Amino acid sequence: MNKLIKNRGLLFSLGSLAVLSGCAEQTQELEKPNIIFIFADDMGYGDVSALNENSKIQTTNIDRIANEGVIFTDAHSSSSVSTPSRYSVLTGRYNWRSTMKSGVLGGYSKALIPQDRRTIAGVLREQGYQTACIGKWHLGWDWNNIDAGIDSVDFSKPITNGPTTLGFDYFYGISGSLDMAPYVYVENDKPTALPDRVTSNTGMAFWRKGPTASDFDHEQTLPNLINRAVNYIHDKSKEQKPFYLYLPLPAPHTPILPIPEYQGKSGLNPYGDFVLMVDDMVGKVMKALDDAGISDNTILVFSTDNGCSPEARFEELQAKGHYPSYIYRGHKADLFDGGHRIPCVVRWPAKIKSHTVHQTVCLTDFFATFAAVADYRLKDTEGEDSYNILPLLLNEQEADAIREATVHHSIDGDFTIRKGEWKLLLSPGSGGWSFPRTGKDDEVIKTLPSVQLYNMETDPEEAQNVYAEHPEIVKELRDLMIKYIKEGRSTPGAPQKNDGPEVWNQLSWMEE
Repeated sequence: MNKLIKNRGLLFSLGSLAVLSGCAEQTQELEKPNIIFIFADDMGYGDVSALNENSKIQTTNIDRIANEGVIFTDAHSSSSVSTPSRYSVLTGRYNWRSTMKSGVLGGYSKALIPQDRRTIAGVLREQGYQTACIGKWHLGWDWNNIDAGIDSVDFSKPITNGPTTLGFDYFYGISGSLDMAPYVYVENDKPTALPDRVTSNTGMAFWRKGPTASDFDHEQTLPNLINRAVNYIHDKSKEQKPFYLYLPLPAPHTPILPIPEYQGKSGLNPYGDFVLMVDDMVGKVMKALDDAGISDNTILVFSTDNGCSPEARFEELQAKGHYPSYIYRGHKADLFDGGHRIPCVVRWPAKIKSHTVHQTVCLTDFFATFAAVADYRLKDTEGEDSYNILPLLLNEQEADAIREATVHHSIDGDFTIRKGEWKLLLSPGSGGWSFPRTGKDDEVIKTLPSVQLYNMETDPEEAQNVYAEHPEIVKELRDLMIKYIKEGRSTPGAPQKNDGPEVWNQLSWMEE
């Protein structure tokens, strides 16, 4: 049996690297798997039928990934909103360590990730991978002449500090969410067409008023991105190097725009139809892998950036028996699990047999995991909050928890920390948009304790706040949260510094 070498950032099989004489480097590259990370936008845990026995939406293609690979029942995004979650996937670092302490970026926002911060794309490219991002970026870049104001942007000139400066060989996509202007495709660093009109829309198909390029059609954005991803897969399958394709979809986030063939298909509402369309787009990616003959040695991940948005119209869905957050409380933007417990399924036919993992994992963990797959050992300054979950994927480890604890962040910048069955919310309210909401339910919030403690094994609905009965657990988790902030990391390694104002590292606001 091949001996395995393991640590946080490195796991590889010595026997798997055996090569023919004179062809060592090329053979090693060929044995590395391709990696595709499909990242849906604002889609809930309960929207995937493999995870929700009562789902009214049958996601047959996502279910196929689940049935042929690994289902994570306790997977989480680091944040319950978009930009921070994407930051964590690409950097392996909690979003609140960046300069962004709350909220999300807009379509004109400047780059959030600095040039000296290593992304997983940069790691994989260094290890011989071809790297591409096709889809919704939402991490900021610098439009030409943006300092003079958004009305002064020159779309005929290249952008700077975008994906191609952060480890990606190729990029095609949009700057922010599909409801955020400007509505312009960028390929590598250049807009593909100039705006020739101003558009906006309302209702579930809402998007903000803004300049729209001559080649931009909101309704066709998702199919366009998938077609380009399919072409990329076919092109790269003919080459002698593995590829990493980061595929952040703009759906089923607003504007909720199922094309005609999906309209009414779910029997629920346009959101349900849009989820079915997303599922079919996942199917097109899987078909491309099959057609190219590379499914077997391709790691295919499907996950989402946070929970379902209330723009899906929960009341309409629930009236017909569909619960996007499944049994969990809350939704997008919240500290409650409905905000950050997300679908996560992984297929790798050459290595993974079908099984289910119940350990808590975080999307930050794919940084260290993909690095391990590529035989790369992380530096102390990389992936500070990323644990290598390859043993879980390979079904080598289930009894012992890989993560010590997991931190989540809300749109308001509030924290929750989960360790084992215990979850501590360092906030009296939701931290987001559900009840009790700061600014809307302040009179109620004034009457609530400053923290919330839930046992997620006995009370997954977060209905009974037991902070008063377990002061020792509250202290333990609060102290651990403070430690994680002060040390600039939650994994073993040398302490690091968080970005942003120095007051962030003093923590008087949390220690009181």
